[in-house]
Amino acid sequence: MRAGHLVPRLLAIAIVAALLAGCQTLGSDGLVTSSAPPEISGPAASAIAGDMVSRLAEHVGPGTGTILLKPDGSPFGAALEASLKAWGYAVVSDQKSDGEKLIPLAYVIDSYDGQVLARLSTGSLDLGRAYTATSAGATPASPLSVMQHG
Repeated sequence: MRAGHLVPRLLAIAIVAALLAGCQTLGSDGLVTSSAPPEISGPAASAIAGDMVSRLAEHVGPGTGTILLKPDGSPFGAALEASLKAWGYAVVSDQKSDGEKLIPLAYVIDSYDGQVLARLSTGSLDLGRAYTATSAGATPASPLSVMQHG
């Protein structure tokens, strides 16, 4: 793909991601309500979750707190929880943790123009990336977007 075609495509993805972010409902912890379409294949969900958690670990290392995750019952929600645990994160789905700091984590997975857009959000960090998904897996189709909140 020529660079001239890549810039408009990335711009379109960024605009759609921003619009999606603005349309999401906020949960009681101030984060968007987690959502992912059920039609994403298990292998694609696992590949996306694995990549996103590896990037999350660069900013919020395991052992810094307990991840509070309220999955939506989708294949991605299950894959994200499994990936977090594989990376050494303690994960709870309710407000109870044994006195440890809770780190609320939400996700939004959506599709646009044949790609899957993924976003993980904590109270201080948003990570986003576009993926090309197939029934056998997924590969990153954009650079990682990192936005830190004060």
